Amino acid sequence: MNKPRDIPELYLNRELGQLAFNRRVLAQAENRATPLLERLRFLCIVSSNLDEFFEIRVSGLHAEIEAGSPAIGPDRMDAGQVFAQVAKEAHDLVATQYQLLNLEVLPGLAAEGIRFLRRSDLTPAQSEWIKAYYFREVMPVLTPIGLDPAHPFPRVLNKSLNFAVELEGKDAFGRNSGIAIVQAPRVLPRVIRLPREISGAEYDFVFLSSILHENVAELFAGMKVVDSYQFRVTRNSELFVDEEEVKDLRTALRGELPHRQFGDEVRLEVADNCSPQITEYLLSQFKLDPEDLYRVDGPVNLVRLMSVPDGVNRPDLKYPAFRPGPPSPIAPQEDMFAAIREGEILLHHPYQSFQPVIAFLQQAARDAAVVAIKMTVYRTGAESELMEILIGAARSGKEVTVVLELLARFDEEANINWAQRLEEVGAHVIYGVVGHKTHAKMLMVVRREEERLRRYVHLSTGNYHPRTTKLYTDWGLFTANEQIGADVNDVFTQLTGLGRATRLKHLWESPFTLHKQILRAIQNEIQNAQGGKKGRIIAKMNALLEPETIGALYEASKAGVEIDLIVRGVCALRPGIPGVSENIRVCSVVGRFLEHSRVFYFHNDGAEDVYLSSADWMDRNFFRRVEVCFPVLDPKLRKRIVNEGLQPYLEDNCQAWDMDQDGHYSLRSPRRGKPQAAQDALLELLAHRPAS
Repeated sequence: MNKPRDIPELYLNRELGQLAFNRRVLAQAENRATPLLERLRFLCIVSSNLDEFFEIRVSGLHAEIEAGSPAIGPDRMDAGQVFAQVAKEAHDLVATQYQLLNLEVLPGLAAEGIRFLRRSDLTPAQSEWIKAYYFREVMPVLTPIGLDPAHPFPRVLNKSLNFAVELEGKDAFGRNSGIAIVQAPRVLPRVIRLPREISGAEYDFVFLSSILHENVAELFAGMKVVDSYQFRVTRNSELFVDEEEVKDLRTALRGELPHRQFGDEVRLEVADNCSPQITEYLLSQFKLDPEDLYRVDGPVNLVRLMSVPDGVNRPDLKYPAFRPGPPSPIAPQEDMFAAIREGEILLHHPYQSFQPVIAFLQQAARDAAVVAIKMTVYRTGAESELMEILIGAARSGKEVTVVLELLARFDEEANINWAQRLEEVGAHVIYGVVGHKTHAKMLMVVRREEERLRRYVHLSTGNYHPRTTKLYTDWGLFTANEQIGADVNDVFTQLTGLGRATRLKHLWESPFTLHKQILRAIQNEIQNAQGGKKGRIIAKMNALLEPETIGALYEASKAGVEIDLIVRGVCALRPGIPGVSENIRVCSVVGRFLEHSRVFYFHNDGAEDVYLSSADWMDRNFFRRVEVCFPVLDPKLRKRIVNEGLQPYLEDNCQAWDMDQDGHYSLRSPRRGKPQAAQDALLELLAHRPAS
C-alpha cells in the first residue's frame, strides 16, 4: 500500500502556493472597501514579496534547471515544469498589479488631492523647480557610463533603478557608442514631494524616474538623447557560507554580504515603452530569456512607494487608528516579576501592547537581584530598544548572553552590527549551531529571591522586533513555572555549550522532538477517533509543507478526525479529496495585519491541549532550525487562545479564503447574517480606539 508521500498527486507545489498567497494580498488592494492609501500599501507589499520570491525561490529554480537536478519535492514536478507555471502566474500577477495601480489606485488618490505628476502634467513653474532640484540634488551623484571597449556594460546592483539611454552624435573624444547606462544611487529618494508653494496642493509627488527622464540630456552635452528607458534587474540573493569550514562566522558573513548585490540575474523589469532593440540588448547582457522579462506600465520598483502612506496625513484614507491595549493583569509601572509570580501572563499582539516585554527587560537590567539575562534574537531591526537595554545591562555588569542568529535572511548586516556592539560591552554572544538557524523566541531572566534563584521566562511565536509587533499577529507568554524555566535553561545550555540534548518536560524542540511530538499528537487523535471518541485538530501557521506531517493529517482525516487548518501562506496539503482528506478544511486569512502566530490545538479526549510555537510545519523548521513549541498550562489562558486565536478565524466571513483540492482559493462572503472579520473583532475586544 502506497504511503501518501509516494503519491505526488496529493501534494501542491510550494512556489505556485507562494504566488497564490500574493494573489490574496493583491486582493486587499483590489477591494474598494480597503482605504485608498492602504490599497497603495498592499500593492507595495506585493512587489516586496515578489522581489524576495525571485531572489530566493526563482533563483533556486534557475540553479536547478542549469544543474539538471531531478524533481525533489513531494509533488514530483521538476524545476523546468515549475518555472514555466511560475513565469505565467507571475506575469499575470504583475500585469494585474499595474493595471490596478493605473486604473484605480492612482486616479482614486488624485481625486483625493494626492497626485503623482507625469511630465506632461507639469506646469512651467513645476518644471523649473524640478530642473533646479535635479541640478542641486540629483546630477552631482550621477555617473553616466557610455558603453565602448573601454567601458563595458556595468555590473548593476540588485534591484537598483537604472536607465538605458539611446544617443546620437559623437562626444568630445569622437566616440559614438549609441548607448549609455545611468545608475540612480540608492541615496536618492524615488518619490519627491513638491513644495506646496510650487504645486499649489498639499500632496503632489513626482517620481525620480520622471525627473531623470526630463533632464537626462544634461549628462550628455552636445549629443542627442533619442530616448531613455528605466530598468531594474533582480539577482540571486542567497548567501553561501560554509559554516563547517569557516573559523569566524561573523567575519565570513560580513565578507559575503556584498556579493548579494551581484548574484546571478533572475529577472529583468523594464518600462513598457522600452524599445525592442534595447530590450533585446539588456536581456543579452544579463543572459536572461524572454520569460524572465517583465514589462511594467509605471515605476519598475513599487516598493519605494511604501513611504507615501506614512508621509500623507490623511487618516480618512487609512485604517482607523488604534492603541494596543494592556494585558489586564499588569498595571502601568507594575513590578513585572511580582505580576508573573501571581500567574502566567498572555499577550496577544498587535491588539495588546508589546510594552510589557520592554518593561520586563528594563526592570531586569536595573534590578540588583537579577544575576543573568539570556535571550535569542532572530530579527530585531537596525534600531532596537531591546538590544540597547541588553547593551546597558551588560555594561552595568549583568551576566548577559545573547544567541544571535547571523544568518537571518536579509537581517544579516543588522545582526552582525548588534553582535559587535554586544561583545564590546562584555556580553556573551553566541551565533547558534552550525547547520541550524536559531529561530526560537526565548527570553529568560534569573533573579535571586530569598536565598534561591528563580527563573522568569518569556516565550513567543514572533520576533523581538518592536516594529513588527505592531503589524504581525503573535502570542507571547510570561511564566515563572519552574519546569518550563528549567526546559528553557536546558535549551540555552545546548545553544551555548556542548553536550547531548536533554529530555525536556514541557517544551517540544526542533530538531529533536518537535516533529515526533506533532506526529504523536496527530496519532493520538486518530486513536481516539477509531475508539469512538471525538477527534479534533485545529492548527494555525504560516506554511504547511512537510510531507510526513501532511501524510499523518490525511490518515487522521480517514479515521474521522475533524481538522481545520488556518494556513496564511503556502499549503501543500490538498483538502476535500474523497477518501483522503474530506474531513480537512484549509483557510487563509489575509487582512490589515500579517497573520504570523503558530497555534496548535489537539482535543486529546477532552484535555484540549494548546501549544504555541515559533515553528511552521515545514522541513526546515522541523529539521534544520532550533525551534520551541510550548504548552499553555493555565486552563483559562488555553480557553482564551481558542476564543481569540482560532475560533474567530474559523468564523471569519470577510477576510478568510477557503482552499479547494486544486489549490484554488475563494473568498468567503457574509451572504446572510452578520459580517465577521477576525482582526476587526480582536481590535474591538482588546485594543483602544482613540476618541474622535
